[in-house]
Amino acid sequence: MMRFSGKNYEHYTCTILKNYLRLKQQKHLFLSSQSKTKEFAAAYVPSAVEAGKYEEWIKDTTDSLHDAKPFSMIIPPPNITGTLHLGHALTLAIQDVLVRWNKMRAIQTLWIPGMDHAGIATQVVVEKKLWREQKKTRHDIGRAKFEQEIWKWKEAKSEVIRQQVKQLGALPDWSREYFTMDETQSSAVTEAFIRLFDSGLIYRSDYLVNWSCVLQSAISDIEVEHLEVQARTEMPVPGYEQPVQFGALTKFAYKLCEMDGELVVSTTRPETILGDVAIAVHPTDERYETLRGKHVLHPFRQEPIPIICDEFVDPAFGTGAVKVTPAHDPVDFEVGKRHGLATVPVIDERGDIMHAAGTFAGMKRFHARRVITERLETLGLLRAVEDHPMTVPVCSRSGDVVEYLIKPQWFVDCTRMAYKAAQDVKEGRLTIEPAMFEKVWFNWLENIRDWCVSRQLWWGHRVPAYQCHMKQSPDEPKVWVAADNLGSAQEKASVKLSTAPENVVAVQDEDVLDTWFSSSLLPFALFGWPDKTTDLGRFYPLTLMETGHDILFFWVARMVMLGSELTGCLPFNKILLHGVVCDANGRKMSKSLGNVISPEDVISGITLKGLERQARYTHATGLLSTAELERAVSGQNKMFPTGIPECGADALRFTLCSHNIKSHFINFDVSECYTNKLFCNKIWQACKFTRISAQKVVAGSQSLSPLTYEVLSVMDRWILSRLSWMVADVNEALRRNDFHVATSALKQFLYSELCDVYVETTKPGLRYPAGRVAVGHVSTLVRCLDIGLRCIAPFMPHLAEELLLHLPDHPEVTKYKTVMSAPYPQSLVWRDLQLEADVQIALDTVIVIRRLRQLYNITTKYKPKAHITSTSPAFVNLTHIIAVLSGCYEVTVAPELGQVAGTTVSDTVGNHGTVHLIVPTSAVARMDDDRARLLKKIDKLLGDVDKLQKTINADGFKTKAPQKVQDAHAKKLASLEEELDRLQRLQQS
Repeated sequence: MMRFSGKNYEHYTCTILKNYLRLKQQKHLFLSSQSKTKEFAAAYVPSAVEAGKYEEWIKDTTDSLHDAKPFSMIIPPPNITGTLHLGHALTLAIQDVLVRWNKMRAIQTLWIPGMDHAGIATQVVVEKKLWREQKKTRHDIGRAKFEQEIWKWKEAKSEVIRQQVKQLGALPDWSREYFTMDETQSSAVTEAFIRLFDSGLIYRSDYLVNWSCVLQSAISDIEVEHLEVQARTEMPVPGYEQPVQFGALTKFAYKLCEMDGELVVSTTRPETILGDVAIAVHPTDERYETLRGKHVLHPFRQEPIPIICDEFVDPAFGTGAVKVTPAHDPVDFEVGKRHGLATVPVIDERGDIMHAAGTFAGMKRFHARRVITERLETLGLLRAVEDHPMTVPVCSRSGDVVEYLIKPQWFVDCTRMAYKAAQDVKEGRLTIEPAMFEKVWFNWLENIRDWCVSRQLWWGHRVPAYQCHMKQSPDEPKVWVAADNLGSAQEKASVKLSTAPENVVAVQDEDVLDTWFSSSLLPFALFGWPDKTTDLGRFYPLTLMETGHDILFFWVARMVMLGSELTGCLPFNKILLHGVVCDANGRKMSKSLGNVISPEDVISGITLKGLERQARYTHATGLLSTAELERAVSGQNKMFPTGIPECGADALRFTLCSHNIKSHFINFDVSECYTNKLFCNKIWQACKFTRISAQKVVAGSQSLSPLTYEVLSVMDRWILSRLSWMVADVNEALRRNDFHVATSALKQFLYSELCDVYVETTKPGLRYPAGRVAVGHVSTLVRCLDIGLRCIAPFMPHLAEELLLHLPDHPEVTKYKTVMSAPYPQSLVWRDLQLEADVQIALDTVIVIRRLRQLYNITTKYKPKAHITSTSPAFVNLTHIIAVLSGCYEVTVAPELGQVAGTTVSDTVGNHGTVHLIVPTSAVARMDDDRARLLKKIDKLLGDVDKLQKTINADGFKTKAPQKVQDAHAKKLASLEEELDRLQRLQQS
């Protein structure tokens, strides 16, 4: 039998450490040459650690890019409309981790920052600012001065955004910073438009577009959000004091012209009745066989409109007869083209009824809806108004209900480009990660509509198209040409008009291009395209496109289409998509809910009053209504009753990357971020412990020597083995872009294994700093921290750099000027799977002992003793470790229990052995109470298990409950059953 006790351990250690010397005074600190100038703080303070580092990084990290192709990315350009939010912080954290990891592996990197002019959004916010400050509209000051106001806004906001990027510790190449409206980008936009126009891929057409009456501009299909309503629902609409009702189906009758009778149709938009030009029925619908070719009388225009046959009509829906309004409905527009119907526009750009509509002229469209319904009732034509599920198209930019208007617009023909983009993925030339988005990619590209790229705005890239005619024939048909200046336009038009250039009048289109058109050119425009520059040849295509899945179509698909079309090759070969950041409850972040969290508030902390001040400022700027402000303040009080604590940039970065970024949604919880700040402090304290221990060893006339694996203690070898596992796991996880796996491995090693286990096991040996065991412990600690900090550096660069500079000097540890100049750890040779398995058994045993001590309240004053019955060889060299970690005064191991003085309580360590903990005589009297408490816990667990099983086995649970709920219930049930089994075994012991 092997026996180990606290007293025996002291004697054992004294024998080994016979050369022990008295400690020298601790005032002689053992510091590295670089850290002597700076005091090592007692605890981790993010603001102190992060201060001043960014400036040093910029000095030290300017790559001299040689001929090798670097790892290259661009930051998805944030809009200059405001400041960065947590979604931007996630993007920056992910990309900065990849860049730093590659830099530390001696791979050159090129990471380009920039900002987007955000045409619609910026114009709206500056217009509001202009009205708030000067009570003027853009029309009052004119286009030139309005653009000057926007440039002022841009300069102010871009500096704020730059500082936010730096505060996060993100380190792109600022020397290559771009703005989508700068000269280089504007030239590329103009050239791209001209090439696409000349090749027939850009055309101008009168077409039904999505029109925002608030923005006074067309918007693209993917800028329209589709809001589902199931019945009559009141909704706020910009420009209306009272909510507007949607989800009502109005049924009314058209009187037949050639005979008595009527035809009943239905609509969810009574205001469009004014623009009806036909009634459609299905060609095979026998009910209307006699009415084909006949007419009905329009109730307001008092003119006949035809009854036509078209297969788009569903005979089973309603009466099987459908009103046709080509000027204000996408489906009807196509029907009108097929049948050569006239278009009668009745709603103008402001959303008002047009003057040609008689007595309804000048009314707002949704006011007219109510009046028209009332008039139909007066005329005896209203048949019913019923609840009806419908989809309301809403402008994602303004919140306005989209109106469909026929407008002359510029379109990009996407058919051929979309087909190629789909084939690139199908044939493996382009990879989308996670792969689940491939199906979405194919679905969108295979059902794509032509892209409306013109916007009726003042801010943006002016459409480089000119309408031209001959001077002497202004009334003759005009031609459109695409050109980069007036002279070039006249040259091109002269060919089409068969005249001299000087005889051509050319007028440039007033519209600007969709913001996404310019940003879709970035992967190659940034490197000087259309010129064949050295940069274009070296850096294009990019290595990776990393961005949120919510802009997969807005931006990524369009980059692929235009990149392939204009350069002949893909702009990148891999797409990495991350999820949308939500609050801790899974809700989308919204200012009106009060759950928006700014990165700087998490980094620096903010009081509840500070959060409220921010909300009130947003209200004062007109971005929040009074009702939204009240909801926001209420939401802040619920979510952050004590404000947001200071967490620091490193904790924020680590927290964001700790989630599976490839999920659809990422729920951000401030408390999780604060926990990771405490994790930083845990590492800080480990470094402090190591410094003090090293100081004591040196004070005892010892020197730290290179690790000699064979003479290290068992726990030294174990932690080095776990270090080897961590390094391999983190590198593999980063190669797969599984950041959450990497952060989990880092936290498991640094927190659970190094700090909670290994450091504790070194304390007995470090009591004798003059011996070989202490030297081995300190050398092992220094190596683990050096390698561990370099591994965590891409996630926590500030902390890693600070602590690496403060590590004790060691012959195997090199000091580097900055953390990014340090090499990233790769494969290590210390892995010992058998040792890890043995130590895991010992750690499981510690858990069992601690559990028994807690259950029976056996405190340290009783000098706990444990007997382990086992034949496992795992216990042979680890009994002293079990004693140290479990707080036992004595631990013995034997195949059989034998004679034990006193009462014992028992629990098993899997199938490896059984722990018998001696209950002190003075505590035996309490055992009846302890067992009663145990029975009460078992009874409660039985009730919880029964209740959960009934829920899981209930009818419809597996078919109706979301998979996420089913998984959570199954996990909870397994946990409860495991706890119940453990307590029942304890009861029987």
